[in-house]
Amino acid sequence: MKSKIFSLVILMAIFVGIVSGLIIASNFDFTSHSEAASPLPEPKVKAVVFGSQEPVPEQVASMETMSKAFTWVAKEVNPAVVTIKSKAVVQRKVHPFFDDDFFRRFFNMPQQDEEQILRGLGSGVIVKSDGYIVTNNHVVDEADEIQVSYKGEEYKAQVIGTDPLTDVAVIKIEKKDLATVRLGDSDELQVGEWVLAIGNPFDSILQNTVTAGIVSAKGRSGLALGGNQGIQYQDFIQTDAAINPGNSGGALVNLRGELVGINTAIVGQANVGIGFAIPVNMVKDVMEQLVEKGRVIRGFLGVNIQAVDEKLAKSFGLDETTGVLVTMVQNDSPAEKAGLRSEDIILKVNGKQMDSVEELQRVIASYAPDSKVDLTIWRNEKEKSVEVKLGERPGSEPVAESPEASSATEKLGFDVQALTDDLASRLGYEGEDGVLVSNVKSNSVADLEGIRKGDLITAVNRKAVKNLGDFNEEMEKINADEIVLFRLKRGNVSLFAALRMPDNE
Repeated sequence: MKSKIFSLVILMAIFVGIVSGLIIASNFDFTSHSEAASPLPEPKVKAVVFGSQEPVPEQVASMETMSKAFTWVAKEVNPAVVTIKSKAVVQRKVHPFFDDDFFRRFFNMPQQDEEQILRGLGSGVIVKSDGYIVTNNHVVDEADEIQVSYKGEEYKAQVIGTDPLTDVAVIKIEKKDLATVRLGDSDELQVGEWVLAIGNPFDSILQNTVTAGIVSAKGRSGLALGGNQGIQYQDFIQTDAAINPGNSGGALVNLRGELVGINTAIVGQANVGIGFAIPVNMVKDVMEQLVEKGRVIRGFLGVNIQAVDEKLAKSFGLDETTGVLVTMVQNDSPAEKAGLRSEDIILKVNGKQMDSVEELQRVIASYAPDSKVDLTIWRNEKEKSVEVKLGERPGSEPVAESPEASSATEKLGFDVQALTDDLASRLGYEGEDGVLVSNVKSNSVADLEGIRKGDLITAVNRKAVKNLGDFNEEMEKINADEIVLFRLKRGNVSLFAALRMPDNE
């Protein structure tokens, strides 16, 4: 009985094992399938990828944004920048020998000239949709014919007005609905700010060339630009944006697409990273007057002036080198009527600090005649306010002259003599008192400072000297390393010179 039960248990265990095996095999898909019942999946094909798939760095994306800003500015401003071609017909000698009267008579040959055509290329910026274009004076100066290229069409232009003293000119073409540029505020321009220069360098086929750079400096003046007459009123923006011949009169714009300057000059014959533009705030005033009046009318003060250096500042009791020294007040001038005196130092004009001769000239000229300006001056080591009603700048006379600085003192390398009636008559010093510079020693301090034979010394340290006795008396008071102040006359020009006395050896 026990053996039967044991056999039955064994059979049941074998049965359970077989059933469990079939179930496990079915769940793990160990049994084979026919192709009709379950086809094999097709293999996946991967695309071939070239190059890196890494995302663009944030820094690069930022630069792309700036690049798009440049692109936008170029699209905005380019239509308003035009090409200006000028033509002038001049008479030239066929041969230099024909300038010689003897040569022509000897060979019985008439004087012969030939016409020569001079062609110029420049740029311009449209400032009014009815055809007004601002450019440089030197682009259109003395031209017999001016052509403007706008969107592939040529238009004859007429000159509305020119101002050589700022190198600004306005011309006009007969066409309406022109693209114009927005005018910015050059006073708000910052050194280091990005700017774009647009113009036509070298050739008209390169029109609307765009270059980029930064504002390298502001307020540049004293540059030898503009030929013999020169650009007198200078306040240039300096930039390293590429400017080349043909860019003159083109646009300098900021990243807002606003005109901030008119490209004018470069250093050298081609771009070396130093270019200059007239600030648009100066251009605005000039072009408005040229359009309305055909000429520029400027304010006039009527003084001769010179720069204040460290020695002059100390002589007049100033703590810093600032302001402009009045050397002479012109007769019946606005300055004389307002009570300005020689030896006054003009510190401010309507609260604006004056740091150079050029700045004072420019600021006074920017006011209209009959304008009243408040001058802050330094007189007798105190500040004083003087109101001046400006006159009109007469013809081509400068607002103020800047005589060449010089200094004179016997102990610094020059000799003096008494001013006789004969010398006064010959040198134009009739009615004057003082001592005459008779000789200047080569390479002396006086020579290096520009003292000239014939200068008249009228005062030493603000004490008038009428003769040699007065002069020697004042000179004996000067100690080593002290600064001595001289008042001089050179022809009709009065000037001052301050010079430090060298140590005694």
